[in-house]
Amino acid sequence: MFKNTKETNNMNTKEIEVLRTIKPGISQRDLAKKLNISLGKVNQIISELKRQRFIDQNNNITTKAEIYFESHHPKNAIILAAGYGMRMVPINTEEPKGLLEVKGETLIERLIKQLHEVGIKNIEIVVGFMKEHYEFLIDKYHVNLVVNSHYKDWNNIYSLFLVNNVISNTYVLPCDVWFKTNPFSTVEDESWYLFGEEIVTGSDWQVKNNGKVRFKASNGNKMIGLAYINSTHGKIVSKRLEEMIKKERHTSFWEDVLEDKKTFLLNGKVISDDSHAEINSYEQLLDLDSGSTHLKNNAIEIIEQVLKVNKKDIHNIHTLKKGMTNRSFIFTVNNKRYIMRIPGEGTDKLIDRKEEYDVYQKVKTEPYTEKILYLNPDNGYKISEFLENTRNSDANNFQDVKNSMSVLRQFHKQNYQVNHTFDIWRQIDLYESLRNTDSAYRDYSETKNNVLKLKKFIEDNIDRWSLCHIDANSDNFLIDQNENVFLIDWEYAGMQDPDLDIAMYAIYAGYNKDKIDELIDIYYENKCKDNIRHKIYAYVAVGGLLWSNWCEYKQSLGLDFGEYSIAQYRYAKEYSKLVLKYLEKKND
Repeated sequence: MFKNTKETNNMNTKEIEVLRTIKPGISQRDLAKKLNISLGKVNQIISELKRQRFIDQNNNITTKAEIYFESHHPKNAIILAAGYGMRMVPINTEEPKGLLEVKGETLIERLIKQLHEVGIKNIEIVVGFMKEHYEFLIDKYHVNLVVNSHYKDWNNIYSLFLVNNVISNTYVLPCDVWFKTNPFSTVEDESWYLFGEEIVTGSDWQVKNNGKVRFKASNGNKMIGLAYINSTHGKIVSKRLEEMIKKERHTSFWEDVLEDKKTFLLNGKVISDDSHAEINSYEQLLDLDSGSTHLKNNAIEIIEQVLKVNKKDIHNIHTLKKGMTNRSFIFTVNNKRYIMRIPGEGTDKLIDRKEEYDVYQKVKTEPYTEKILYLNPDNGYKISEFLENTRNSDANNFQDVKNSMSVLRQFHKQNYQVNHTFDIWRQIDLYESLRNTDSAYRDYSETKNNVLKLKKFIEDNIDRWSLCHIDANSDNFLIDQNENVFLIDWEYAGMQDPDLDIAMYAIYAGYNKDKIDELIDIYYENKCKDNIRHKIYAYVAVGGLLWSNWCEYKQSLGLDFGEYSIAQYRYAKEYSKLVLKYLEKKND
């Protein structure tokens, strides 16, 4: 269990505050008012300071106090700035949160300047998301940047672990907090963690009047993220970081190292709610500084224009999902919810937004599509009404699959025509060229060759040619409480064989052959011909090769889709062989 120890002649934060503030002629009442301490507490502290000879009888600072100040100067600081900042949409599509501007200066630069004011020049900044944007700080402030390459998947405990060897008489702080006055000091002694006055759900810790932190499940003081860790506690924190990373607790927050069996390692320090602000969302930035240049965001300006509102009317902004292709966020205007899509990195090379625009013009009046309020054919920004009380269909739920295939069949029968084709063969070549390197799969050439052998068989068995969704995965089928089904996200849609949509649904769902056959029977209502069934198997192989290459291209941009990418390649490999064997027997 953690122990809080106090060495002889060591001071707590209140004693240090009094020692730094006291001077001849100042009354104890004035001290109490200035430091927000009770008069009795001030009297007690002054008596203790005199007893330890830090001040004389006239409240003058002694030589002993001056030596104490010099020996208790903080040595360094660690700023944690690696995170993606999921709640900062849409601003985080342009800048990392540490570089948001508040009252004419960026958050992280204000923190650096405040550290410099108390003589702390040795500053480590752990970066990750948009790390290149922080590079200028090296020359401007002589900081050291440490790169956390796992910022997408792991929390800030790993960021602190990367610099755990320098945690000694150190300030640890996040990059997204703004302090009205300087929270740092030229003198520190005991370690502390900073809490806010506000009592919030989700915090298990409450700071008592004596600075001790007690466990109080679910309702405690708001945790700010700033801490001072002296050399004694630095050794404990460093050891705990190593132990937790060794146990692969990468998704923990760094504050977890301060907790053990409902005991908090450090004392608590409380800051008033009006003297600081955490900038975790667009709305928090708006509240703190309505004139911030980062509020002049392209996405927000589009919302203002389309819905004819002011940015102050836009509320409850939060990330809907960080999809494979796009970043989407949900927001509320006049008690109605909407979704805005911002195309992800590299999307412009994969999707023709003018073609997507043409597709939406065709299907926009259909009851099974989302209502589009805005779609820019140049950059792909899109605003749609949020489909309330809906859920994603479940590819493993028979009724959901049946309902989804019914809508897909209805759409195909409408035989919509557009002026562009989703050429799956050309798309495979495109993704190959975009990844600009050999495939990571050793037998890729053999697999691709097998897939290409299926082309003639596919083309000889195409009965229909109409607008197809292409991205017909179960997540793009939404079902409401009345079992109405909606098919959304048409960005890949184009002219194709409708049977390709069936294959795409299957490979997204991770179906085995039995499940694929069941899906085919549902769509075709048990009337699928053998040649069409095997053509769909062939499309499974072709689609698998397509999305395998898509994954490899995305991985070259730093994105990783785990098992999904290997599964797609397996479809290409196994189902090309399956269909080739079928054709071989058929031709015997």
